Amino acid sequence: MKQRVERVLGGRRKRTISGENLRASAVLMPIFYDQGQYHVLFAVRSDEVNHHKGQVCFPGGTQEPSDGTLLETALRETEEELGLKRQDIEILGELDDSITITSNYVISPFVALIRHPHTLRTSGREVKETFSVPLSFLMDEANVRPDHYAYEYEGHNIWGATAHIVRQFIDILKSSESGAQL
Repeated sequence: MKQRVERVLGGRRKRTISGENLRASAVLMPIFYDQGQYHVLFAVRSDEVNHHKGQVCFPGGTQEPSDGTLLETALRETEEELGLKRQDIEILGELDDSITITSNYVISPFVALIRHPHTLRTSGREVKETFSVPLSFLMDEANVRPDHYAYEYEGHNIWGATAHIVRQFIDILKSSESGAQL
């Protein structure tokens, strides 16, 4: 899968969103291989953060002046929020920008393969908990709520920009090689 994702994401042009009142941010979509299948790692935001309290998300945040690139933002935030070190993260590619309607963030998502097993040290101030979802579950159309692009997995509601990012990744994978197995 690693080579397939790198090829597919590397062979497409990322769509960007820009605007005067929009704040640049980046997230990491961490994927790992365990017990014969790929999983996507999610975080649940704490109630202490300013925006998106209690929501399921990917590690990430606002670009700071010290971040040279949005990739640096995603890596820095992932280390701060989950304790994942840069050397344990392999960037596979980048997805199209997404926007949050309520907080005016433009999110640049990066897809990454992370080592497993991994030791997570979540930032209690920013992250309440983490959980993973098998990629096969997310790719199964029967698990997408019909009212809008959202998923429910073991009591976790994945919706909004996070579900949009997941959906974009899955659509790209499915359209790249119909019938190819992960």
